[in-house]
Amino acid sequence: MKELITTDGARLAYQDTGGAGVPLVMLHGWGQTQAMFRHQTEGLAPGRRVVTVDLRGHGKSGKPRHGYRIARLSRDVLELVDHLGLDRFDALGWSMGVSVWWSFIDLYGTGRIRRFVAVDQPAAVAAVPWMTEREQRDSGAIFDVSGLLYLGAALAGPEGGTVRADFVRGMFSGEPDPGVLAFVAEEIRSTPAHAGVPLLFDHCAQDWRDVLPRIDVPTLVIGCEGSHVHPDSQRFVAERIPGARLHVFAPDVASSHFPFLENPPAFNAVVEKFLAEEPANRA
Repeated sequence: MKELITTDGARLAYQDTGGAGVPLVMLHGWGQTQAMFRHQTEGLAPGRRVVTVDLRGHGKSGKPRHGYRIARLSRDVLELVDHLGLDRFDALGWSMGVSVWWSFIDLYGTGRIRRFVAVDQPAAVAAVPWMTEREQRDSGAIFDVSGLLYLGAALAGPEGGTVRADFVRGMFSGEPDPGVLAFVAEEIRSTPAHAGVPLLFDHCAQDWRDVLPRIDVPTLVIGCEGSHVHPDSQRFVAERIPGARLHVFAPDVASSHFPFLENPPAFNAVVEKFLAEEPANRA
């Protein structure tokens, strides 16, 4: 594991496999870690260079008392790819990691991104009152505002550990593999409330619908029938990004928010096929 100190003093733990070809930079979701991609760092094409990072407040990275906003996380990612000298790379985000990439694109453009993979993230997480019911449904909103506030308060409260465990369990359908569930539940323990709660609020308050039509690189959107994120929200994202493709895993392939952990061979095959295609001309 290597480390980078950001311009505002946060310590980021990252891994760089150092393989050949176009690097793939992978970003994890809220409360999770780069270990989510333990089956991808070596399970994708042999020798592919894969970069993963524990976002600030997560995993083995520092837990400072500042910077828990999606925009700051996207700045951290910019500083990481600058540090590694990555002028051209493929980007994959899962859950909140997709939001970090959307923020990155919003702030810094797509000039360095060759291909983009967005895994199971709604265009907007909170159903704010000024959205119509149709907009709330299309965007894939998971919480109403009062529900988001209640969750944040519960996570910060004395029963936060139990609330966190229930939150993780809700991302699986049916009876999950006990090993996978235990792994996810353990990883989320690395994010303290002082980091996780304000970041969750900021993450859920964002609405990325205006960014989607401005994504001008080849994009693959991945959903999962058994996830708490409804597949229709992933269809909406794919429809809004020009030329994007959609792949939704059926329940017999993966039935949670974690297809890369549940069925690594199936997930890796879909991602690798997309990344290995001949690059299209940019618009």
